[in-house]
Amino acid sequence: MKDIRLVVLSGPSGSGKSTAIKALEDVGFFCVDNMPVELLPKFMELIARSGEITKVASVVDVREREFLREFTPVLSVLRGGGYRVELIYLETSDEGLLRRFSETRRRHPLASSESPLEGIQRERELLKEMKSQADRVLDTTDFNVHQLRDLIKEQFSGPIKREKMTVNVVSFGFRYGIPADADLVIDIRFLPNPYFVDSLKWLDGTDAGVKRFVLESAETKGFLERLRDFLSYLIPLYWKEGKSYLTIALGCTGGKHRSVVLADILSGEIGSDMVTVRSRHRDVQKP
Repeated sequence: MKDIRLVVLSGPSGSGKSTAIKALEDVGFFCVDNMPVELLPKFMELIARSGEITKVASVVDVREREFLREFTPVLSVLRGGGYRVELIYLETSDEGLLRRFSETRRRHPLASSESPLEGIQRERELLKEMKSQADRVLDTTDFNVHQLRDLIKEQFSGPIKREKMTVNVVSFGFRYGIPADADLVIDIRFLPNPYFVDSLKWLDGTDAGVKRFVLESAETKGFLERLRDFLSYLIPLYWKEGKSYLTIALGCTGGKHRSVVLADILSGEIGSDMVTVRSRHRDVQKP
């Protein structure tokens, strides 16, 4: 395999591709935007000949128009050529995209009417096949520009051959939907709910009283014991297979109590020589 890493970014307009490509440039990637996909194999040949560039990033999206039809065979050619290719698809909810277009007052490139929703829906259809081939789908709905930039830098600043796999532990509320980038979704709504305790209802899972309530129940103790055994078996297998990222999403009803407690506990326990653990509470600040 050639010692060259190629990160291909895609996703709908407004999902954060411009921010992501700039962040990759900041951590040493040679970046190109809107290059026709048919030219990518020749471009990578030139990069390989240079002998100096080892990290390349490119954005491929609906601006390619008719060239999008060639993306699947071009991706196969690149992977067959021995490059380490990663297709990262940035996903954002319709509501998130509408909000961003409203804030920037930009017109959606595929919208023929005043509302961008028509363009958003058409764009999703055009990118459906590309999304299905993605190595990773990253949900950017709840990220601002600075958070997305920091996340991209954090996850792509390492060497070409990562010695550790990044395990992201995310707490969320089923009320707000399952995280799009989740590899493992664990429903913990069967655990006793602090929401129904008057003194705990308006607190969250970072509070000592909420933690005590959740962790002292027999159901939680039994579940954690089995979950630890499950992950201690599974994580080394993912690492052995060469997976770079693993996102474990723990979900309760609103994402404020039980999932926050267990995500904190889990993220503090599963670190090892083969993984780096990061945690995020997606919905803890939501009403």
